[in-house]
Amino acid sequence: MVYFPAVFLALTGLCNFVSCSPVPSRSAYAVKDSHHVPRKWTRVGQAPANHVVNLEIALKQSQFDELERQLYEGSVNPSGPSDMTDMIYLVSDPDHERYGNHLDFDEVNELVKPGDDSLDLVHEWLRDHGIGEDRLSYTPAKDWVKVELPIATVERLLDTKYAVYKHVDGTHVVRAPTWSLPSHLHQHIDTIQPTNSFLRAAPKKSNVKLPLVDDEQDLSDLSALQRIKAASPSPDLTVAQACNVSAVTPLCLRTLYGTINYEPKVPGKNKIGLTNYLGETNNRSDVFLFLNQFRPEAAQAAFDFRIEVIANGDNQQTPNNATQLAAGKDLEGNLDAETILGIDYPTPLIAYNTGGSPPFKPDNNTPTNTNEPYLVWVQYVLAQRDLPQVISTSYGDDEQTVPEAFARRVCNQFAQLGARGVSLLFASGDDGVGSEGSCFTNDGKNTSSFLPSFPDGCPYVTSVGATKNFNPEVVAFDPRNGFVSGGGFSNYFQRPSYQDAAVTPYITSLGDQFKGLYNKGGRGYPDIAAQGQLFQTVWNGTIRRLDGTSASTPAAAAILSLVNDSLLAAGRKPLGFLNPWLYRRGYQAFTDILSGSATGCGTSGFPAVKGWDAVTGFGTPVSESVPGMGS
Repeated sequence: MVYFPAVFLALTGLCNFVSCSPVPSRSAYAVKDSHHVPRKWTRVGQAPANHVVNLEIALKQSQFDELERQLYEGSVNPSGPSDMTDMIYLVSDPDHERYGNHLDFDEVNELVKPGDDSLDLVHEWLRDHGIGEDRLSYTPAKDWVKVELPIATVERLLDTKYAVYKHVDGTHVVRAPTWSLPSHLHQHIDTIQPTNSFLRAAPKKSNVKLPLVDDEQDLSDLSALQRIKAASPSPDLTVAQACNVSAVTPLCLRTLYGTINYEPKVPGKNKIGLTNYLGETNNRSDVFLFLNQFRPEAAQAAFDFRIEVIANGDNQQTPNNATQLAAGKDLEGNLDAETILGIDYPTPLIAYNTGGSPPFKPDNNTPTNTNEPYLVWVQYVLAQRDLPQVISTSYGDDEQTVPEAFARRVCNQFAQLGARGVSLLFASGDDGVGSEGSCFTNDGKNTSSFLPSFPDGCPYVTSVGATKNFNPEVVAFDPRNGFVSGGGFSNYFQRPSYQDAAVTPYITSLGDQFKGLYNKGGRGYPDIAAQGQLFQTVWNGTIRRLDGTSASTPAAAAILSLVNDSLLAAGRKPLGFLNPWLYRRGYQAFTDILSGSATGCGTSGFPAVKGWDAVTGFGTPVSESVPGMGS
């Protein structure tokens, strides 16, 4: 049994937060949500009563249910847009007259604000527990209510019990797998966190892999020819001349995907973003060394790009200590920034470093907030009026580690960004259809199953798979570390209508293969792909070669950002939420990948085929096919 000092608050202290007498409920409590504890987590003891959490209450967004229904059914209100989903569909459908007319900050908030009755009832419920409105904070649309409370108070509020759970990697969180609400509030509240979500949006080695244990190279070892090529690339450089299958560089990516001769025209008007979570940042010294070697004219950008620190996110720019080096701290962050700046310079880059869900330390007497990192980040960016047009995220987790209600609400938050003209790209994962030995459901039945990823299954994001080789490109797979590009079908989100024409024939072609292992009616991913194997990356002053959809995602984001630059320079709108355009006609600007599969779970996994497939989507970008982007 784990001992926690100062587990119980003194009675007088507890009364500062809630009444010491029983609190009568205006209706009977009933379970609102329950989620099985993922198998890599173990309960180790009761949560300390004085441990403080930043409780976040998601109020039902007044115009979103009909929005979602109409989007999935592929129908649009003939009398005009009635709610948020209609608006997203209209501004993202390339055949609609409103295509590209994205909503602004105020218009989105007006559509997602809760009804007055929902807000009043929640305020009433909190007051009944001694929590006044003066202690509350809100998102701009007031669709999230936030309050810092000790565990003892939250347990009474939600009629639940919190416990400390330990992950196999040694980190701890405080969670309550089952929680309740007064029954009259069920229709007004979508989810409350932190409760039962075990999402680990952390820089895991599943999304950035080292092919060789001793794969390290000093910068001085690189040939003069490489430096000359990077500094003054020939306009007639071929892919064969620019690319090496064992060391992918910005010069290779720019040549392969047709941006080598494109010079950004409206940097500043066009911007790109990346996300860092839980201890990751982008080390400016390493980024400078990388750019100085592989994109010399961009080297100063290593010190110019903006880093926004959210919820105590990390921005350590001093050398890593021995423990941090052993953990590979900033491998992910450096890879993202180096890839984007190496392709997109001089387009401004914004890095969002989110602290989010800090590990809970059982021997720590200091109250610590324990938040969900995706939620913290998306609430932050939605509160900003000026946003980058493309944001790359290389983090994810198994879908089943996230309660469905929470996953849907976070997905809806992503939809709000799409409505504002932001393209969100997420890495599809590095274990094919699932890592060996873990392909079972988390519902207590342990049924054999492929393991879809979150948030790739969210229909409002664009999921990116990975390729390798150049002539032709094939599905990325590295037998030295088990990396294989991920893909699959969501168990939470139904296939959106924009996917029907492309995905249905693919599922039909599979027949009974993998029967019962995946959801045939689920949202399929990835949507597109890009190179994702053996990327040259500077980390700790040396060059490492990294694999992962953590490499392909920033590469794809950088290419799409240059497309936005071309569009904006021509007086047109940025791409925004990509998928309706992509599945309607944008796929023609991608090279189909025909070889390889998303191996995993003891199977060959979903194969790459002509057209869309669940391992590379529509394939890799050919930007020269976009007007204004060709040489």
